[in-house]
Amino acid sequence: MKRRFQLLPVTIFIAIFFLLNWYALSGLQVVATEAYVPSVFWSVISLSVFALIFAIQGIQSRGMGVFFKIATHAFLMLFVSELIFIINLILDDIFRVLAGLFQLIKQGDFLAPARNIYWVEFGIGLFFASILLFLYGIIKGKYAYRVIKHTLTFKDLPSAFDGFTITQISDVHAGSFTNPKAVQKGIDLINEQKSDLFVFTGDLVNNKAEEIKPWIGHFSQIKTKYGQFSILGNHDYGDYVKWDNDLVKRGNLQQLKKYHSELGFHLLLDEHIDLNKDGQKIILAGIENWGLGFGERGDLQKALQGTTPEGFKVLLSHDPSHWDAQVKNNPSKIHLTLAGHTHGMQFGIEAFGIKWSPVKLRYKHWAGIKEENGRFLNVNRGFGFIGFSGRVGIWPEITVIELKKG
Repeated sequence: MKRRFQLLPVTIFIAIFFLLNWYALSGLQVVATEAYVPSVFWSVISLSVFALIFAIQGIQSRGMGVFFKIATHAFLMLFVSELIFIINLILDDIFRVLAGLFQLIKQGDFLAPARNIYWVEFGIGLFFASILLFLYGIIKGKYAYRVIKHTLTFKDLPSAFDGFTITQISDVHAGSFTNPKAVQKGIDLINEQKSDLFVFTGDLVNNKAEEIKPWIGHFSQIKTKYGQFSILGNHDYGDYVKWDNDLVKRGNLQQLKKYHSELGFHLLLDEHIDLNKDGQKIILAGIENWGLGFGERGDLQKALQGTTPEGFKVLLSHDPSHWDAQVKNNPSKIHLTLAGHTHGMQFGIEAFGIKWSPVKLRYKHWAGIKEENGRFLNVNRGFGFIGFSGRVGIWPEITVIELKKG
């Protein structure tokens, strides 16, 4: 019975997948009328599906090597680009149905016009444009670092910190990097900001501490006047790979903590420090990962122990779901929370006033600034990448936040 329930979602997905492809083929045949088109079409679709299945089944024996990446990325590019083509077809078909209904009301006969060949050609153009955009995201987009600046005003900010700047990055996922020159450009861009403080908000690696070792020389170049501080993210605990035993897993985490020190990062583990300037101070706190569905390890009250409710506080917390659950209404006012984790799903659109990514179905606040009750949250889109070896529309981010007294 259990196996039946496990097979049911897979069966439903396969059925929907092939129905979508049948619909896409019906549109393609408007402009490609040759007899061989269906055979070629289904051959390409079947090949991509079988390659994906073979790659997934071979994870245990072959790991996520080159073939796995090629198979999964090819399927993703094909599927998403095809969906865009299908949406285009649906819009045309809606118009055709409405036109037919109009004829039914007017003349008593449902006469829907044929598919518009120019509209289908436009959809095919979108399909190939999507493929090209994905290729750009895989080759260049994942290293296309951009600086996003925010100025946040607080009435109760200590006057000595008026104009104080914080540079934030998140989600390095060092195990995914393959291009040292591109990563160095990101490091140089961080240092060019000349901020007062640098913070890293978790997920230094994908799974194992050793992943950051080749990149220590890069990230240890980051220096600011008030120091470099960091926290752990859900991937840093090694929960997503199999270990020989718990002792080895704990040893991996201890090694990762040592690497934070080698990077010059002060790792905050449910604790806080005071940042002092001209006889005044603000509080910088950091907690272990706390995220709905990703491990609720962090202890906010422990991190704030010894602080006053009215003291100006900046909190480093990897997962933005923590802000909604414990931070924004906490009796002790936390003025600014810096998070990451979502990556903006590394796919979406932020242009022409549109801000959308599939990740919004999972996270209420998935990128940028959010304010409630005079408390701010910033969700960084991530410096690195994982899973999909690229970024499309949601580019890697270096955040610079200026604190202003107002």
